[in-house]
Amino acid sequence: MRKASLVFTTYGEPTDALKRLGEGLKEALEERGYIFEPQPHAPRLVLNFTSVEAPRPYRRRSQATFVVSLLELSEISGEPVKEMYPYLVRTLSNLLLAYVPGVGAHFFTLDLGHYVEPEGQGFYRRIAERIHPMASATLVIKNRFDTDLEPELWDGDELTAALSRAGKVLDEWNLLPAPFPIEEILPPEDLRHVRHLYGIGGLSYGNLSARKDEKRFWMSASGVDKSNLREVGRDILMVKDYDPIDNAIVLSVPPHIKPRRVSVDAIEHWMIYREHPEVRAIIHIHAWMEGIPATQFHYPCGTYELATAVAELIRKAPDPAQAVVGLKNHGITVTGRSLEDILERLEGKVLPQVPMS
Repeated sequence: MRKASLVFTTYGEPTDALKRLGEGLKEALEERGYIFEPQPHAPRLVLNFTSVEAPRPYRRRSQATFVVSLLELSEISGEPVKEMYPYLVRTLSNLLLAYVPGVGAHFFTLDLGHYVEPEGQGFYRRIAERIHPMASATLVIKNRFDTDLEPELWDGDELTAALSRAGKVLDEWNLLPAPFPIEEILPPEDLRHVRHLYGIGGLSYGNLSARKDEKRFWMSASGVDKSNLREVGRDILMVKDYDPIDNAIVLSVPPHIKPRRVSVDAIEHWMIYREHPEVRAIIHIHAWMEGIPATQFHYPCGTYELATAVAELIRKAPDPAQAVVGLKNHGITVTGRSLEDILERLEGKVLPQVPMS
């Protein structure tokens, strides 16, 4: 898979403190091989200087552009995620960096992550190290829909019924946290832009899948209520392949339904199923378990790099068919011989709060 060059740029009018931060970060990024251009057509990374008073977005032209919005604060409240998440969404950002001069940088992610880099030696370099794995990763969120799903599967099967039951159980366990609704945060114009660029109508956390046969698996759709999985092509989709040339997930859907997009983690599930025939089901939740191996870097959801890192840890597990892998600052991916097998192993052992580092 060919990598795009690491071109970056800045946007917006910084405060004096953010200007100093931006200059230091620019130098640290250039040390890592990034190339600064004042007005590139489709940069890989954008440092978007914004503010609480006027959270202005950078309107990207490409899905591959990673936007970090930077704003200055005098202090961070006792409920930082609740306070800052709307600014992350309003600025159409992948990552929000709230800078408190003299204290440090608070990072906020779309999956409700919050972690801190304190000021001090190597501050700008440490920020660049945080940003780089996310900004340089390759998104695999394009979907290609083939209207070739067998008619006998249009209304689902025993596996889609099992996915529906498992979604209800996870909801009862409070492991499907309600995200902040983007339709209530974004103005209509920006919401249309997000839907056009990414094909989503909302955010939702967690996903489930179940193997159908040697090559195919059912998986929950993106942006749907996982506790109410019902309709094939809308709530649950059949993943049949990954096209590396087009960098697209290939799905089989009924011809009479306008389908939703599959979960952004489909590439991760695809890698695991292809390598491990004994894996029959996978569940991903924003929660944690003690004593599990975890990925080294915080990659965004739906990236080839995150999928590769998770697949590597599954490969190293004593039993890949019953593995639990941590995703740094994000959650866990659990494999099983069935969805019921996974739920039995999770019950009573899951910590709802993901540790941030």
